[in-house]
Amino acid sequence: MPLPRLLLLTLLTLMTFAANSVLCRLALFEERMDPALFTLLRLTSGALILVLLCSARSQSPRQGDWGGALALIVYSAAFSFAYLTLTAGTGALLLFAAVQLSMLAPPLLRGERLPPRQWLGLLLAMGGVIFLLLPGITAPDPLGAALMVAAGIAWAGYTLRASRFGDPIAANAGHFLRASLPAALLYLLLGQLQASPAAIGYALASGALASGLGYALWYLVLPHLGRTLAASVQLLVPPLAALAGMLWLDESWSLRLLLSSLAILGGIALTIGGRPSPSR
Repeated sequence: MPLPRLLLLTLLTLMTFAANSVLCRLALFEERMDPALFTLLRLTSGALILVLLCSARSQSPRQGDWGGALALIVYSAAFSFAYLTLTAGTGALLLFAAVQLSMLAPPLLRGERLPPRQWLGLLLAMGGVIFLLLPGITAPDPLGAALMVAAGIAWAGYTLRASRFGDPIAANAGHFLRASLPAALLYLLLGQLQASPAAIGYALASGALASGLGYALWYLVLPHLGRTLAASVQLLVPPLAALAGMLWLDESWSLRLLLSSLAILGGIALTIGGRPSPSR
């Protein structure tokens, strides 16, 4: 893939990832949408666009399994309910930190040894998370923070599970289709029917564009980036989400959030840089 096209598609993909945080906040905070309804619309519209992509490629959307679908619904629901209280930047930072740190768990559980640079990065990132969550006037809501961390752990599990399948777009389509069923049950148990047209539009955009097309773009550029570079460029997602939150939601960054961001993102960068060079 030509370098200019790769750079453009990578930036567009990262912007779709950040857009999920902003669209969720717009629907829940600005339009007072029910988070269970947002989750249902996001997953069903994401499933629809992924199925259409599979049809265009003459691929069956029947890949995936229920384990991946359950991880996806946990991520999606926790993400939505967390954004009832978190700002776009804080939520994206906690989500990203939880995902990246959780991805280190399998090697550690297998008894693999981390080089000193990775340990330093891991401790720095964990310290940044702890500092962000310490009680104080600028600390995020504890329940919202816990839900977003749970969303990040679930997303890491979903990512690791989805990598087992040969066609990532077809696997995502199958997972989204399956996850739509428990999302409908969650809505029937906890959801409310009332929603403004704008809120419905935000939810559908989050599912069809920022999730469905965003994931398809990510798997298009991923083979050309390599694992280390792909993990590194994701450091841009929380700042992009925070910038968009300031522009569209009048959110602001506190000194605590700024220092925590530097520690978390810097620590993760050290951890990624300390990995052995993977094959593309």
